Amino acid sequence: MMTNILFYALSALAIWSGWRVFRVDSMIRATFALMVSFIAVGAIALLLSADYIGVATVFMMAVEMMVMGLFMIMFMMNPAGLNPMQMVHQYRFSIGAGVASFVGLSVAVLTTALPVSPLPPGGETLRDLGTELLGNSMLIFETAGVTLLATMVGAVVLSSASGRFGSGSQGAQPPGLTEGGAPAGRKVGAGSGHSHHGGGH
Repeated sequence: MMTNILFYALSALAIWSGWRVFRVDSMIRATFALMVSFIAVGAIALLLSADYIGVATVFMMAVEMMVMGLFMIMFMMNPAGLNPMQMVHQYRFSIGAGVASFVGLSVAVLTTALPVSPLPPGGETLRDLGTELLGNSMLIFETAGVTLLATMVGAVVLSSASGRFGSGSQGAQPPGLTEGGAPAGRKVGAGSGHSHHGGGH
């Protein structure tokens, strides 16, 4: 009984947060809403005893949403992506595509005879799956891990404030909080990266 309640609660949370992705007015809020939806889907997989799929969904997709949110904060012209903006374009096409996708997936789930292949009790499913996935591809996965690590280090270096030719914020003007408004945030001095350092040193 408790499992059924959790299943319906997580399903409602996943659908609601997925709907909120298209209703909020900033990209960072949409990112967090999508992250909540992925976490709910991963928890549903855990309830269905699909341990690997559930954990992989949380670690891969939810963490990916968090990283995407951090990059938005670092690189978007809109400060932190919090200023209101239009998140959905082509309303009629978007609504039609969403309804058609929902109906198509619902019909497929309700009418398809899903295979029933019960596993033996006490079986080491995660170990067997890991052996199947990595048995002949360990070198490929290790190489991909090193490549991703180098990419993350490069992203941190490129996003740092200090650059080869001086401060990355020198001469920069933050956008205004309103259209045509004065630049928001701290004021950047002409001679240095910070206004309170100019002229005194």
